Amino acid sequence: MNKIKSMKSNLTIINVLLVALLLAACSSDYLDINEDPNNPLIVSPELILPVAQSYSAFIQESYPSQNSLGNFFMYNWAESEGSVFYFAEFRYLATPSFYSQNFDYTYASALKQYNDLFKLEGDEFGYYRAISKIMIAYHFQILVDTYGDIPYFEALQRGDIPTPKYDQAELIYDDLIVQLTSAIKLINTTTSNSGINPLRPGVDDVMFGGDMELWKKFANTVKLRILIRLSDLQEKTEYIRNEFAVITAEGNGYMENDVEVQPGYFNEENKMNPKWTAFGKDPQGNNTFYTNATCATQFVIDFLTETQDPRIDFIYEKPPNGHLGVRQGETDYDNPIEDQWIAANVSNLGPGILKGPDQAAVLYTSAEIYLNQAEAVFKGLMPGDAKSLYEMGIQASFSYLGAGDASTYYSNSIDLVAWDASSNKLEAIITQKWIASNSIDALQSWFDYSRTGYPSNLPISAQATTADRPVRLAYPSSEITSNGENLPAQPNVFTDKIFWAQ
Repeated sequence: MNKIKSMKSNLTIINVLLVALLLAACSSDYLDINEDPNNPLIVSPELILPVAQSYSAFIQESYPSQNSLGNFFMYNWAESEGSVFYFAEFRYLATPSFYSQNFDYTYASALKQYNDLFKLEGDEFGYYRAISKIMIAYHFQILVDTYGDIPYFEALQRGDIPTPKYDQAELIYDDLIVQLTSAIKLINTTTSNSGINPLRPGVDDVMFGGDMELWKKFANTVKLRILIRLSDLQEKTEYIRNEFAVITAEGNGYMENDVEVQPGYFNEENKMNPKWTAFGKDPQGNNTFYTNATCATQFVIDFLTETQDPRIDFIYEKPPNGHLGVRQGETDYDNPIEDQWIAANVSNLGPGILKGPDQAAVLYTSAEIYLNQAEAVFKGLMPGDAKSLYEMGIQASFSYLGAGDASTYYSNSIDLVAWDASSNKLEAIITQKWIASNSIDALQSWFDYSRTGYPSNLPISAQATTADRPVRLAYPSSEITSNGENLPAQPNVFTDKIFWAQ
């Protein structure tokens, strides 16, 4: 980031924080009906957008967050000796209160703000409305993948429908594709409409700086994730191929870089990157509780070591005596050696993950983008070179972590590393997505595991009372109390898979 851009970003975050405080004071419940319709709060889109995007980053990277949930379920993270923070995660206590903020905060904060953008009247707001449609689709897909059926078609209509009905997950998925296609069309229509002077996002767009071509690419990239999630449903094959053809015909293709939110995070209280705030250091340079507590599992250390993966030193901090992980859910820390697994001795989160208080928040990794394309090509759903895309995905992971050139790694004749040496190409793709998402966007790896069963032989927590990890979350307590008349029966979180994994 150059100095001018950095200065603009710092000014943006000040605006973001001030406006966030004002908006938060108005309401924190997406079902709230206490707003006076005759005196609506009017906020310009330039102020709404960075607040919404900052909410997206917080949902993704804070603790507890989408990323932390994925890291515990995918056996990436354990706990050092002397820490007792992750009791519910290690026991898979997926009750209505477990990670319920992922549901509540997404609806009440991010989706509410994006919906406020969508409701802007006037063709001059076309770009902002298109961005809102894309980001609403981004968040709703994650909610479906986590919970299944959710409020969708009647959701976000706070004054009119305080208790929205639940919609079938598959119908929501179909409409997300429609909305993303519509968003791209809206951008094009706004650009070509000579009769208006459209309000164009700029520094207030803390994802793409108002570059609407990138927003079209991102819309296609969200479609890519949706279509890959559907790709094991044989009855959807023709539909998926047709939708990939629509993307090809549209012409912008997919994102080539990590999709990040950067409102100008810097080393000051309440202004740091949310992941750094949780797992890094405070503004005075002291480790947080979670920094000392969070470390690698021995399984992932062994896997990265055995496959000669240099990313191990970037995903995890290397202690003086070499990498050391902990069995997830370990309770007998004194066996065999007392103090063996204290924070100073184990592999905590590394320099490729915790880069600094000013690091951008990642919403969608370029590694996943390339590996999703590799899976689509491998399955015959779109044209291309699966091997090349696979290797580009690995390189993208290396680049994000600061691990350098990946060619030596993926040229090794090791199963699940080298394309040609891997007998199960799908397992290789999913395993590489698991590694690339570690500590960055691991929720996506959990969805892949529920869909495919890969990576193989993934252990479960030592404190688990079930044969495998959950495949979904329970509906949150807030819905039980505020929308109980529409709430479906609570699913069995260990066996009732999301529709795309049946």
